Amino acid sequence: MTGPTVEGDGVRLRPYRLDDVADVAAACADPVTQRSLDGLPAPYTEADAQQWITQAAPAAFATGGCAYAVVDPATDRLLAGIGLSNPVPYRSQAEVGYWVAPWARRRGVATAATRALAAHAFATGTARLELLTAAENPASQRVALAAGFRHEGVRRQAGPVRQGGRRDLTVWARLADDLPGPTPRLLPDLPGGALTDGVVTLRRLAPDDAEVMFRLHTLPEVYANQAPPVPPGRETIERRCRLSEGGWLAGQVARLLILDAATGGPLGSCGLTYSTPAAAEGTVGYALLPEARGRGVATRAVVLLRDWAFGPVGLSRLTAGTLPDNTASHRVLERAGFRREGLLRGALPGLAGDRIDDLVFGLLARHRTG
Repeated sequence: MTGPTVEGDGVRLRPYRLDDVADVAAACADPVTQRSLDGLPAPYTEADAQQWITQAAPAAFATGGCAYAVVDPATDRLLAGIGLSNPVPYRSQAEVGYWVAPWARRRGVATAATRALAAHAFATGTARLELLTAAENPASQRVALAAGFRHEGVRRQAGPVRQGGRRDLTVWARLADDLPGPTPRLLPDLPGGALTDGVVTLRRLAPDDAEVMFRLHTLPEVYANQAPPVPPGRETIERRCRLSEGGWLAGQVARLLILDAATGGPLGSCGLTYSTPAAAEGTVGYALLPEARGRGVATRAVVLLRDWAFGPVGLSRLTAGTLPDNTASHRVLERAGFRREGLLRGALPGLAGDRIDDLVFGLLARHRTG
């Protein structure tokens, strides 16, 4: 049993054929595909591809889902695979899944195929589609956003891993009556990939930044200003770096590394948390390596972050929490235009059941200075 051919923007979704065997095998044996889809046989052979084409793909249609080859409309060459699985008829719901062949990546194939399949599913009675991505797979998360899916949360430990253990899956969903087009982002990408004033540069935190972040956030004077004041473990820092882009795409937090604009060397880190979307309010934080202190680096970083938040992000208000005795941080915020707003007594967790006061600074977009 198979389904109808579905036309998309530069792609065609059609049933698999036996002459796709070699391409399916090559695509599914690719290391990137193998890392993304733990359920694939490993190694993946042409026998596996033939079993998929002759048995598993037709069975998907027979059980209420679908499995399509994504091909080039001009050449009929296989570019990707896409389908609907885990149908829940009572909810009129199904789950989108896909892979892209290595020779077709970075061409928008996954986005075009997902849009086409979603349109077909909604036209034939589906009310809700889900797309699950590994929390550490920002490429798939970008496809979800571009195809009009919205971030809904995380299914903890929902995905088995080939080597053992389980991983979190990020949930993206689209409804039949959602507006067409890409999902608007709460936290857009940085213009040109970075913010700079010629002296310091801010760029998105990346997995390779784990070593410098561990060095920074295990400094006693840095973690003493955190709540609770406990140094993070290396695994925590590594995970934070791996998940940084995903948190950005989900509209939760933009984590950035502060660099010397001239040398590219690390100076510290900063971040913008989209703390209250309904109120267009965010929270900023920052920390510097010892060699970067006393040079105005923190103020420059906060000003760059402030201007991005009030500009492309579109926030109306920023806040920053500090310990009452952290006068250096108070001066940084005041130089960036923030004003003291009040003391929240015992607002933060301390050690051994103690509570820590939080001195709050705030800044409105209309009060921003140069």
